[in-house]
Amino acid sequence: MSRFSRTRRLIAPVAALGATGGALYYVYRPRNIPGYEGPAVPPPIFGADGTFRLPRFPRIKSRAEQIADLKKSNSESGEDEYDLLVIGAGATGAGVALDAATRGLKVAMVERDDFSSGTSSKSTKLVHGGVRYLEKAVWNLDYAQYELVKEALKERKYFLQTAPHLSMWLPIMLPLDRWWKVPYYWAGTKFYDFLAGSEGIESSYFLTKSKAIDAFPMLKQSDLVGALVYYDGAHNDSRMNVSIGMTAALYGATVVNHMEVTALLKDENGKLCGATVNDRVPERNGKKVDGFNVKAKCIINCTGPFTDGIRKLDDPSCKEIVAPASGVHVILPGYYSPGKMGLIDPSTSDGRVIFFLPWQGNTIAGTTDEPAEISTNPLPDEKSIQWILNEISHYLSPDINVRRGDVLAAWSGLRPLVKDPKAKNTESLVRNHLIDISDSGLLTCAGGKWTTYRQMAEECVDAAVKEFGLKTRQVTNAPRVSGTEQIDDGASLDGSCQTHRVRLIGAHGFSRTLFIHLIQHFGVETEVAKHLTESYGDRAWTVAALCKATDKRFPAKGERISQLYPFVDGEIRYAVRYEYAQTAVDVLARRTRLAFLNAQATLEALPKVIDIMAEELKWDQKRQDKEWKDTVSFLESMGLPHPMLTATRKQVEQKKLDFSTSLEYKMYSRHDKPIEDES
Repeated sequence: MSRFSRTRRLIAPVAALGATGGALYYVYRPRNIPGYEGPAVPPPIFGADGTFRLPRFPRIKSRAEQIADLKKSNSESGEDEYDLLVIGAGATGAGVALDAATRGLKVAMVERDDFSSGTSSKSTKLVHGGVRYLEKAVWNLDYAQYELVKEALKERKYFLQTAPHLSMWLPIMLPLDRWWKVPYYWAGTKFYDFLAGSEGIESSYFLTKSKAIDAFPMLKQSDLVGALVYYDGAHNDSRMNVSIGMTAALYGATVVNHMEVTALLKDENGKLCGATVNDRVPERNGKKVDGFNVKAKCIINCTGPFTDGIRKLDDPSCKEIVAPASGVHVILPGYYSPGKMGLIDPSTSDGRVIFFLPWQGNTIAGTTDEPAEISTNPLPDEKSIQWILNEISHYLSPDINVRRGDVLAAWSGLRPLVKDPKAKNTESLVRNHLIDISDSGLLTCAGGKWTTYRQMAEECVDAAVKEFGLKTRQVTNAPRVSGTEQIDDGASLDGSCQTHRVRLIGAHGFSRTLFIHLIQHFGVETEVAKHLTESYGDRAWTVAALCKATDKRFPAKGERISQLYPFVDGEIRYAVRYEYAQTAVDVLARRTRLAFLNAQATLEALPKVIDIMAEELKWDQKRQDKEWKDTVSFLESMGLPHPMLTATRKQVEQKKLDFSTSLEYKMYSRHDKPIEDES
């Protein structure tokens, strides 16, 4: 045999070996996973003199100072006129404010209620490209849908880089009941990995039946042939929203919640030049205040489901463009799912997709998608709750009884699907999001989803700069957000959009081991320390310092507001002093997440929350009574059982609520006698 023939025979196996090795290296190569980097600044340590200095974070203006700045914009000189006035402080509005502020623009943001008080706090808590959207793109040969998935996967990476304390990677299981589905979904999840590229984390993988049951013990075993697991992002939506707004304030934006726009102002040419606003907080204290004008070159409408209300202030005859859809979610106890793995059912009984995810120690299940009427706090309907419970029972083990009484909370979020008023077919819904400028200059940004909030904001500010001739500029006086001199947060702020690099408040000093430093310094419980660092990042130092001493051996600090969850008293003080919380609902629903996790536990915690806020904000008895009434009313939209809606503070404090008629009370064995031995 010639040397050439022998060489040719060796080429094929060597090439195969090389290809296999290359594939294995690609899958298992070491990589820098977004969200798992070390802290940008190290934690504080004891100095040479034995003293321990907590980080000195830059001060954020008080709400009163922000309101004073708003009023200055109406001065006759016009020197304090804003470039942008953003109406709405949900994810999109807050994103626009941060983007504009970090481009050197003078920006104000006002919100009728609170940060993320609407749709932005009622999401599925996922930061995802959308596996189901990718499937549609492939089957329908829809390139635009494909681009949306790719765009969302890129934005997912920015979430984990700019707010690693509020975002995390979550493996999601896809159970398979037929062998032919294995190659189909394997190819789909691998394509999802491929699209993520450098933005991805671990590759998707297949689990045999036994491994799937080991990873998700609650799974139904009959007809199960295996499962695929892929990775997506998850986050704490309302805390993310608050952090975006507070970061914008730190960069110089004027940010005011509970400030309602009651009218839009126009100049002699019929162009918008400002708005009349009214502070709603004094009204809660029984005081009447007059509204005042805020002047701005550009007015941006980011009010989600309430978009048409602002558009009609501009043009009462305009055609409505929002087609709201209701998405109901339910919260179940944590034992319904593993603590670190979610589940997706891509084909429910009516073709919709349902997620089943661990969140904040509980399990979240949803969502539905039904046409809805616009309201401030929509109620979750019983039909949707029962549909969700019925669907999840199909893929859980038959020995697990999915009970209505296990629902700890339930809510309905309004998804603002929009129609383009300038399209040929004005009834067709916009695929992603809409940016529209009216004849008088009202810029409306609506639609989209949480994952792409940053890109929506970037496009919105780009449109405003172009349409209104605004001059962006380098930010030369950027705050030291980290609380140290080690990082210059203004280094990259050259007047262009840099929000993909701007770390949010709390991100700089966060690491996966920060909670240990908190325990060792303050003596807080491990569960509490983990919760604080994963909700506030490096600002957990400030929150823990605001906690009351317990006079116990351990924990030394941190009084829980509910014994079932790790929320502590220092969070209430921090919310009031540094995050503009003005009502008990602001704290219970959006600064902490107790209202979303357990409606009845929220009712039980309410007296303590009102007491601390009354001390901080100097509330009189009349205001405290109003807070009780308004919060209990709000809890109806969180699924609080009807018998509890008439509860008084005295009944709760004296533990005299009658639970005997509740579903939860009847679920458990309370009066059984001990089992006696037959002998």
